Amino acid sequence: MNIKQWNVTLYLLAIGATLGAVLVLGVFVAPVIFHSGSVLPNHLLSRYEEGMLMGEIFRRFGYWAYAMAVIILVFEINEYRHQRRDKWAIMSALLGIATLLMFAAVYVPMILNMQAQGPDATASEAFSSLHAASEFDFKLLAVSLVVLFVRRMRLMFVPKAG
Repeated sequence: MNIKQWNVTLYLLAIGATLGAVLVLGVFVAPVIFHSGSVLPNHLLSRYEEGMLMGEIFRRFGYWAYAMAVIILVFEINEYRHQRRDKWAIMSALLGIATLLMFAAVYVPMILNMQAQGPDATASEAFSSLHAASEFDFKLLAVSLVVLFVRRMRLMFVPKAG
């Protein structure tokens, strides 16, 4: 494999790992954390405490999200500079970067800030709206990563012109 193939392969692995993390956090981790009473013999955690655990998990995921936003940006700028432009890859990359940054830099800090104010703040309508927006952002992130992964994978097999 040449250097370009290695770069694309590593890029696809990083996108796949990020998509996997998004799916694992959303499909497996969050439901278990927020339904700990059905898993544990005694209901040990309140909804607020479950939220605190999930908030810490997402805070740590935020480091990965920042790194992936940079990786996507650098890779896609390089592709653009080398005349390997694809509108679907660019659109999904931009959406992926935006949703990664919104989640890590906006939603998680705001949620953690409200959690720090206590259980009453997390029971508010403002917190519910914020939480719903963060869930929507996470779903958009998953879709953008799927499109980006599939598009970049497909472009690997397109023969070079000329």
